[in-house]
Amino acid sequence: MYIIGINGSPNKEGNTAYLLNNGLAIARELGAETEIIHAAEVLKEVKEPFCTVCSNPCRGVCALNTSLAEALNVLRKADGILVGSPVYFGSVTGQLKAFWDKTRCLRGEKKLLNTIGGVITVGASRFGGQENTIRTIQEMMMVQGITVVGPGQAQHDCGHFGVAAQKPAEEDKQAQERVVIMVKRIYEVAVATKNLRL
Repeated sequence: MYIIGINGSPNKEGNTAYLLNNGLAIARELGAETEIIHAAEVLKEVKEPFCTVCSNPCRGVCALNTSLAEALNVLRKADGILVGSPVYFGSVTGQLKAFWDKTRCLRGEKKLLNTIGGVITVGASRFGGQENTIRTIQEMMMVQGITVVGPGQAQHDCGHFGVAAQKPAEEDKQAQERVVIMVKRIYEVAVATKNLRL
């Protein structure tokens, strides 16, 4: 199994990255290979960081010879994806949306179809827009054909939409527990659906 974390925060060592790294550590314990993609870093090498639909269907021309191309290749191999974003004005960061728009070529290739996905968000307050941000990311995933799961698992409970954390994430024990549960769920569903992925 290959489980990828996508950090939608501009901060590589912030609250979102903290929870993503915790989740990827659990995936490794389960036997998966892992990698993290920092969306803001990947976009720095791209001449035009926002999708302009320069080709339709998308051929990924904007990614050639950049770390975006490397990130797209990583995603092509993914069995599971854990996407995280802090809440910015009640939704995802601009960096995450810009990065996700750059994955149009993967949609044409159906490379994320039946990949298993889960979501982590972090808000400044307990009710700071986390659920809306989770749903936005889930909708982005569904357009790629990703099978979305929440933080529910047989040994625990059925879960909810995703992991809705409050900063500082290091002090949010409930969010940390839900990350563990969600990664276990991503892993088990990814194993069960392995032969469905292209």
